[in-house]
Amino acid sequence: MRKGLLVLVAVLLSLSGVSSAQYYPNFSKSTNLVIKRGFSKEALKCIECHKEKAPGIVLQWKESRMAHAGVSCYDCHVVPKGSPMASQCKGVRGTNVYTSPLVSPKTCAKCHPTEVEQFSKSGHAKLASEPVVTKLVALWGELESGGFAGNSPTSAARQSGCQMCHGYAVKLGSDKKPTLDTWPAGIGTRYPDGGIGNCTVCHNRHSFDIGEARKPEACAKCHLGPDHPDIEIYTESSHGQLYLTEGEKWRWESAPDAWEPGDYSAPTCATCHMSGIGDLKTTHNVNERLKWDLVHKRSVVRSGVRGDGEKGRKLMRRVCANCHSTLHIDAHFKKLDDSVALYNFYYDEAEKMLKDLKAKGLLKKDKWSDGFQELYYYLWHHVGRRARHGAAMDGPDYAHWHGFFQLFQVFKDMRAIYNYRIKNNRIEELSHVMSSAPN
Repeated sequence: MRKGLLVLVAVLLSLSGVSSAQYYPNFSKSTNLVIKRGFSKEALKCIECHKEKAPGIVLQWKESRMAHAGVSCYDCHVVPKGSPMASQCKGVRGTNVYTSPLVSPKTCAKCHPTEVEQFSKSGHAKLASEPVVTKLVALWGELESGGFAGNSPTSAARQSGCQMCHGYAVKLGSDKKPTLDTWPAGIGTRYPDGGIGNCTVCHNRHSFDIGEARKPEACAKCHLGPDHPDIEIYTESSHGQLYLTEGEKWRWESAPDAWEPGDYSAPTCATCHMSGIGDLKTTHNVNERLKWDLVHKRSVVRSGVRGDGEKGRKLMRRVCANCHSTLHIDAHFKKLDDSVALYNFYYDEAEKMLKDLKAKGLLKKDKWSDGFQELYYYLWHHVGRRARHGAAMDGPDYAHWHGFFQLFQVFKDMRAIYNYRIKNNRIEELSHVMSSAPN
């Protein structure tokens, strides 16, 4: 087939008066294109063994692009003898081959250096950074002790919850394999070899399907729930409605920078935040196209390690311009900017009250048994995020009823507690905060 194609090219060029040798200098020397495929005997040994031990994993791999490109388990799981993760499974014991069940981004970077570098600059990579983990560990300790004296019996709150999305610093046992309480872990995982990030959170092993990573469900494992219901907001939006009704017809397997409108009729999370579209190339830095920080206590334009917000807005507008008019784009971003300003107004007022109460000694040491401090947390971490994310992604119910309406109610309760404490110079005996969270 390919030989016939080359002959056809030569005929067409000759008819047009162009010498085939001008564009194909090696054409006259050889018309045979030879591609050698296959796996080394070491790789085949791994495949044969694991086919018996874990047939599901091997089947996923056999149907993947990795397998079709000649990349085997041997290529990803073999590590240098000096690696802190180096161990030997039964099949290679006594040889010079060392493996690890852990695949660090340093391994992925051998074939995907650009993607790993982009990811390293993203918010995803920072989810298990030292400052974040330090704060989370303090919260885990409080959750696991229940406020009682003494040590908690397990680290279940961390393992089953925070660690699965944020990631964690993987620790190794005496067998050089991950300890059961630090693995598996989420997208910000820190590996013993210094690698940062867990690519398989989005590209599930062992198929590593590009189409799977493009679907909103890939993000939904972590971006859901009371504090950042992004998948719920997306499915409420017009974009999400089109995905739910037409998505099974879309072309999900196009090449990385060739997945364009036409392959789909509405964007997914990946389209806006990562994928190549129009004149924009694919990026694995999910902060790159964002203006506002909509996650932390006060929304500010991104800068420094959180990105370049002004540049991010320009890039996101270029994404939108592939499907929308300038009028539509201007209206959307004005709505978002106004929503951020309204949220910041409420947050700033709440912060003033908090500082005033702290200066007067009118806050409990245990913030989780203090009605004002509990509501302060929900104001920014739950209802405030919902309001901001709902406005950003066109989810009106989350922007209003789960967002600004509840933010207003929380703020009123905070102000009532504040006024009582200032007037009476004491903390109320029984808080009127009756539920653990607005919902």
